Amino acid sequence: MSVRGHRWRGVVLALGFAFLYTPIAWIVLFSFGGDAGESGHPGLSLHWYRALLENEDLKDAARRSLLLALLSSPLATVIGASAGIALARLERFPGRSALIALLAIPIFAPEVLLGFAFLMLFATLEALTGWPQGKGLLTLVIAHATLGASIVASVVYARVADLDRSLEAAARDLGARPLRVLATVTLPLAAPGILSGWLLALTLSFDDVVTSSFLAGPENTTLPMAVFSSVRVGLNPEINAIGTLMVSTIALVVGITFAALRFGARSRSGAGAGAAPARRGS
Repeated sequence: MSVRGHRWRGVVLALGFAFLYTPIAWIVLFSFGGDAGESGHPGLSLHWYRALLENEDLKDAARRSLLLALLSSPLATVIGASAGIALARLERFPGRSALIALLAIPIFAPEVLLGFAFLMLFATLEALTGWPQGKGLLTLVIAHATLGASIVASVVYARVADLDRSLEAAARDLGARPLRVLATVTLPLAAPGILSGWLLALTLSFDDVVTSSFLAGPENTTLPMAVFSSVRVGLNPEINAIGTLMVSTIALVVGITFAALRFGARSRSGAGAGAAPARRGS
């Protein structure tokens, strides 16, 4: 490719990143703005972060959202990873293709439709069995875990379907039982997909607005719901501080996750390189 072509690719890439990250940069910048003093210029300060710490309603909503995400995402990971591995390895059972196609429905279906469907489901169950008694944290956890499980299953299925089956076959030939093959071969190889699915389920649960609006009771307002309600009334600079903290936390979690995955890959490659000379020497 010519030098001009490389330059155009660089320009397009820079414009794409600017389009994506300029609004986030503005949020971070405005979060450090304080009240205007005698000069009439606000300057940089931690005023809105201090105001955020004094806002008990937002702090309660943030704790509730974090608890909801920490409860629903592990449940979604267990269910979704089990379904993804089963669909990738159990190839001959009736309805497999239909189940794979059904995984995409919660991902692409409108959230309004999903939220209303969950609301009708829980209302019908309460009318027939008396459970659950109203809307609250339990209904939110079930709904978020269900939505997250479909995402985890899709990610894990794509990961496991591309794995080399000769490793699992070799473990079975050496006498390993199916559960041992799953624990020692399949799950470690599928770990990046499982971890990615968990992060997606965690993020989906933490920032969900529509489904939570259908299923949250009056005392279970989540942070995204509080932010959405606040923005509808007027712009609150404390929201910039919340957005900055959320972006920083997500960046930290993603960075730690990628570092752990790279360290694990290097450790496995180093162990494999060290085992090869030993086998040759033996």
